[in-house]
Amino acid sequence: MIRVIVMDDEPLALINMEKKLEEFDSIEVIKTFTTVKELMAEGPNLSFQVAFLDIEMPGMNGLEVAHLLQEWNPNIYIVFVTAYRDYAIQAFEIHSLDYLLKPISKARLETTINRIQALFHQEKKSLPVVDQQISLLTIQCFGGFVVSYDDKTVLWRTVKTKELFAFLFSNLNSLIPRDTIIDALWTETDYKKARVQLHTTVSYLRTTLSTLGYLDVIQYANGCYILQLEDFQCDAYDLEQILNEKMESGRLNIEKAEALIQKYQGEYMATLDYPWIISKANYMNNQFTLLLHDLEAHYTAINDVKKREHILLLAFEHNPYSDKTIQQLMQHYIDIDNRASAVKIYNKFRDTLLNDLEILPNQETTELFNALSQEL
Repeated sequence: MIRVIVMDDEPLALINMEKKLEEFDSIEVIKTFTTVKELMAEGPNLSFQVAFLDIEMPGMNGLEVAHLLQEWNPNIYIVFVTAYRDYAIQAFEIHSLDYLLKPISKARLETTINRIQALFHQEKKSLPVVDQQISLLTIQCFGGFVVSYDDKTVLWRTVKTKELFAFLFSNLNSLIPRDTIIDALWTETDYKKARVQLHTTVSYLRTTLSTLGYLDVIQYANGCYILQLEDFQCDAYDLEQILNEKMESGRLNIEKAEALIQKYQGEYMATLDYPWIISKANYMNNQFTLLLHDLEAHYTAINDVKKREHILLLAFEHNPYSDKTIQQLMQHYIDIDNRASAVKIYNKFRDTLLNDLEILPNQETTELFNALSQEL
């Protein structure tokens, strides 16, 4: 179905146009408008592909409305409906699809609908096919936030478009109130301006995702937005899946865990300066710490000294202020009779605490170091 809106300041003309369009099985009229105020209030939250616009309207004429719609979404097709020929040149200058003169015959309208269908058929053929087996969309969350499609980094129309996707993706499949998004992403912006910016950014994001073959994955209902995305690869979701499987079965999938560790590039969205990410980042970083703990226990149990050391060093990098981690790493070096490395890593830990936090290692860590020093 091709989703359509219709706008005309004359109610009878609006009803007549809606009836004519609904005679076509491929057309769904999702909303009609008589004023620009109505369009501004509801239009940005609607998902539609074609707008039928009357040109002669008070306040903002159809040509101006067309510019507004194309700012929201440059992929929207515009069809002008008017009783006047005078605007034809201006209409086609803004790349309208068609220009219909009132009264409109069914045959003339059918020509327009056929043209729309042909364009949509051509677009559908050119869209990338989302493979159910091989996810071409890759989302890296650890170390930053990098979205790639077919091994090419996705380019965002604006910085806010990327941030909005990061926010919605962090709350995937959850209904998020519009005002919650505004409070998170447009904290210092006037509320009315923030709403307009949100609507514009949502349109940009929908367009970007649509070009990748992900259609209608952002929905708006009852004042809330929701991102429902499938067929993607993400390190953060791989981590949660590994830990959930371990919780259910009681066994860690070592192969999957090692594959995830190899791709690890830093803390959750570490390069992003988004205040709203702090809570989610703390949770995901703790989840990663749990995975490292489980892997360390596994390598200890099978006496794989090399892999145990690698995991402990990664744990220290992941949390450079953890006394528990440094104690494990020092004890590991003591167990393999590499006391020099134990002393070196302790000194590094102590310097980090002093420089960053102006504190010293706890008593247990200090006692382990003192005992080690006496043996040297």
